[in-house]
Amino acid sequence: MVHSFEILGEKLVFDSESGALHRVDEMAAAVIDLYSESNGKRPGHDALNKLASVFGTEVFEVAEEIDVLIDREELYCPIREVTVEQLYPDQPRIKSMCLHLCHDCNLRCKYCFAGTGDFGTGHRSMLSEEVGRKAIDYLIEASGPRKHLDIDFFGGEPLMNWPVVVALTEYCKKRMAETDKIIRLTITTNVTLLDDEKIKFIDENFNNCVLSIDGRREVNDNMRPDAGGHGTHDKIVKNIKKFLDVREDRQYYLRGTYTRHNLDFAEDVLHLADLGDQVSIEPVVAPPGSGYEIREEDIPMIEAEYERLAQLIYERRQQGNGFNFFHFVMDLTKGPCAYKRLKGCGVGMEYCAVTPEGDIYPCHQFVGEEQFKMGNVMDEPITLDAEVQQPFRQLMVPDKPECKKCWARFFCSGGCAANSYHVSGQINGSDPIGCSMQKKRLECALWLKSKQVSDQVSTEKKINKGICS
Repeated sequence: MVHSFEILGEKLVFDSESGALHRVDEMAAAVIDLYSESNGKRPGHDALNKLASVFGTEVFEVAEEIDVLIDREELYCPIREVTVEQLYPDQPRIKSMCLHLCHDCNLRCKYCFAGTGDFGTGHRSMLSEEVGRKAIDYLIEASGPRKHLDIDFFGGEPLMNWPVVVALTEYCKKRMAETDKIIRLTITTNVTLLDDEKIKFIDENFNNCVLSIDGRREVNDNMRPDAGGHGTHDKIVKNIKKFLDVREDRQYYLRGTYTRHNLDFAEDVLHLADLGDQVSIEPVVAPPGSGYEIREEDIPMIEAEYERLAQLIYERRQQGNGFNFFHFVMDLTKGPCAYKRLKGCGVGMEYCAVTPEGDIYPCHQFVGEEQFKMGNVMDEPITLDAEVQQPFRQLMVPDKPECKKCWARFFCSGGCAANSYHVSGQINGSDPIGCSMQKKRLECALWLKSKQVSDQVSTEKKINKGICS
């Protein structure tokens, strides 16, 4: 599927099936549009002649080049239909877990999908070491022959249950030694409770750390006050700096949320980038009427802001102080095959969430919605509710009509099931606003990739001419 678009005055053409990205001029873009109108076939002579009257006879040379790219399957590559059985010949198995260390939090973030920690239940609780061990044992057993597993220590705020964080980390080490599994640990924290002891332990034991901060002081403190209503920005920044001094180049992300109160979120991305070079800021997911939800009328401004952010990132890279923005990171040179690219998060089939009570849900964003409870790790034996799980199996391959016709399907795999459910009432429903933002982020990522490749080629040419050493 060929997608032609323009970013910051530059025209690009992307073939989603082959992963080939092409920078083109106005004439080539016009010729490719003719090919698209002809369903990827060479346009008729009359159509090319008409275009030649505008651009000149070079139009025919461009058409010849496009024909070569089509033969190489770098443009208009045939769409490959993939089944669940092809994607998962050994059947899907749970391999990733969001382990809720507590359903409590010391912050009162206004947009919190987890109901400020209690997930809307009105009941705040802590994961016990016993339930945590059972959850880890379940993941190891359910994963079958899969060797590499992931656990995210989540909340609420997991540092409120620090003794259990330590105990379960040590238990993971023990079980790895016993089973030859490799468990990759992540912790997601609001950072406010970090101290020297916790920083050292997390740095030594966790493969990845997600540190939450929304950006500039006024933005963060508006949406992320503590339980007493006080701003948290300065304390968070202080603790992030302490942590990153120790963490150095090991994996982490500074992770924020933007709302319609800060649609100039590129400024917040830059604020985070001044603290660390791994940054992610996500659009809020909020119900209509909340006042801070992203609305359809906000999309043009958001799309323009993503383009502005892409330009700012490029400029910073040119200046030697670049950083990674999660949604703009893309590798087209060593991309996986179509089968692997189609796989999403595996919600409910390869990924699950476990609450302090041991309840198993398809993911952390479904926790508290009883109709999605799949089982409990304290059951003997543990059996997932097939009726609850089955609809998620259908999401393993994005087969919504709008997805089949979408150039971005390899990058979102049908989008977030929880977002679709909360927007449309169905896990396989559509989220038009989320889709619009995702596609614009991907376009910006492709533009940055094209700039990177172009700069590399330019440098190589200079080196070959002896201009650079």
